[in-house]
Amino acid sequence: MLQKQANMKKRNKTQQSETGFADNQSLSNKHSTMHTTNYFNSFIAIAEDCPVTTAEVPPVKGDNKTVANLQFEMIADNPYKYTSDDVIFKVHALRNGIGAAAQKAERKKLFSKGQPCLRSSPLTKRYGWGVHSDAEGRVAIYAVDSKEYKKLSADKKLAHTKAMRSKKA
Repeated sequence: MLQKQANMKKRNKTQQSETGFADNQSLSNKHSTMHTTNYFNSFIAIAEDCPVTTAEVPPVKGDNKTVANLQFEMIADNPYKYTSDDVIFKVHALRNGIGAAAQKAERKKLFSKGQPCLRSSPLTKRYGWGVHSDAEGRVAIYAVDSKEYKKLSADKKLAHTKAMRSKKA
């Protein structure tokens, strides 16, 4: 059974590397299904209806950090260290007070259902940050008004998609 799961992971990674996209893909066996939000060799551009033309650091609102604050700090301070799944789970764990001892089981539980990917992140929808995923699915963010953003937007080796719109067209 472990060999079958390894083969499925390999096949899914091959499919993902061809398209670059993996949202709502799953790795499954007869006992469980694991979904992923990871992208590979991809660039997520800001949403068409993003209200800014210059990237903004998400402001802190009140005593608790927002999803945007937590995602920004995690990715900006650690470019290409974490995958999308890592970021989404860590933010979920922090906001829900999930301790280190319970994180493995909680991560499995969270990704047993499809989760919104970074295309729906406030960083890409509201604050003007594009997300680049490397060949291993690790992410970094780039300001919409930066040279790096323009370079990644034009890179033909990457799969390209836009962040989800905030409003219906």
